[in-house]
Amino acid sequence: MSTKKDPKSLTESERRQRDADRRKKVAVSQHGPKVLTLSLKEPDVFAAQQLNRASLDHCVKCTICETACPVLAVTPLFSGPKYVGPQAERFRHGESVDHSLDYCSSCGLCTLACPQGVNIAELNSMARAVMKADHMPIRDFLIGETVLMGKVMTPIAPIANAALANKPIRIAMEKIIGVHRDAPMPTAQSQSFVSWAKHHKRPAGPAPRGPVVFFHGCAGGYFEVQTSIHTVEVLEYLGFEVIVPTQGCCGLAQQSNGLFTQARKTVTKLCRQLRAAGQDLTIVSSSGSCAGMLKHEAHEIMGVDDPALIDVSTRTRETSEFLMELEDAGTLPHSFQRIDMTVPYHAPCQLKDQGMGMPAIRLLELIPGLKVVESGEGCCGIAGTYGLKKEKYDVAQAVGQVLFDMVIDTNPELAVCDTETCRWQISKSTGVPTVHPVSLIHRAYGLGD
Repeated sequence: MSTKKDPKSLTESERRQRDADRRKKVAVSQHGPKVLTLSLKEPDVFAAQQLNRASLDHCVKCTICETACPVLAVTPLFSGPKYVGPQAERFRHGESVDHSLDYCSSCGLCTLACPQGVNIAELNSMARAVMKADHMPIRDFLIGETVLMGKVMTPIAPIANAALANKPIRIAMEKIIGVHRDAPMPTAQSQSFVSWAKHHKRPAGPAPRGPVVFFHGCAGGYFEVQTSIHTVEVLEYLGFEVIVPTQGCCGLAQQSNGLFTQARKTVTKLCRQLRAAGQDLTIVSSSGSCAGMLKHEAHEIMGVDDPALIDVSTRTRETSEFLMELEDAGTLPHSFQRIDMTVPYHAPCQLKDQGMGMPAIRLLELIPGLKVVESGEGCCGIAGTYGLKKEKYDVAQAVGQVLFDMVIDTNPELAVCDTETCRWQISKSTGVPTVHPVSLIHRAYGLGD
């Protein structure tokens, strides 16, 4: 016989306790390989949720967040950041009340635009983790296994690339896994960055500027290997000793798909690996989104309060950010070769929420002859793994369409962007090769194309 009381008969004190208990359910468990486990045993998550919820009452329903939302502008499937964010959060009590929330791309532009400081995107990410506890597609688990993907594809790179370019295989992937047949895919490389680094001959003699730690990220380790190589070679040209410690994934893909428990373990392990390389060293990363996970998302969204993360996050710099710090200190050499070219530049949403501005533009404009045209767009649509999913692919393409047109109109030969998945999205949707800013710096310093 059930002892559960009728909600109408609860006293005010009992209702408050019930609501407090519900709010602690940031997420619940699932079965099998799709497990999401966040519970009362994880007080950091609860503290982060409470901190984000504390911003609710600052919402004045001005709808500025909705004017900034790229998803709401292109589809009626999403109710908008205000509706599924601060408005719905008041009624969730640890549960999910509106499944249109899943169409939020987590671009973070709503939080950036909010004049009242409401943590809209952070609240939505937490609520999505709760919602996905009811139904976590196996696809969302698989696309978070980025290191595994790289390890499997690298030894068979030509075969893997041919398979991902094969239409029947992509159609089968869409039907079985749920990854859209036309979504951008990473290009497997025959050599991982770690393999390159093991055989790389460092410049002879001492490094006058001392050591820095390089955090390459999963994509930079397996798919964007050239970007990682360019970064190391530029840093060494500038006089740094580049330390590449053993390192795993940052957990961003897991976090963005609601797999908080796995992501928390992943990012904490990574931070300890990076910290072991030297606790006083600057950590440089050419993966803007992975740097953002360390600097912002792991703590603000998942509530990770581990000392290793706190330490690592304060020392992490995106490559352009780091180089501009040198420039501002008057120590960046201006021995640039001339590059007569106009290039479109897109600052990814995952870079903007780090609050660093757009250092890549200032950096690239130091190169004689190079003109940089900023896209003016908030998001390319891919938003990490969002645009890969078959039910969201058309939304992602609609979000990025103005950007795609701008890129083609500005320079159909080359574009510049700071994060990997955004580069893949732009390249796939426009046919325009898209590189990290460091690749142009590498070229301008005469280190190769």
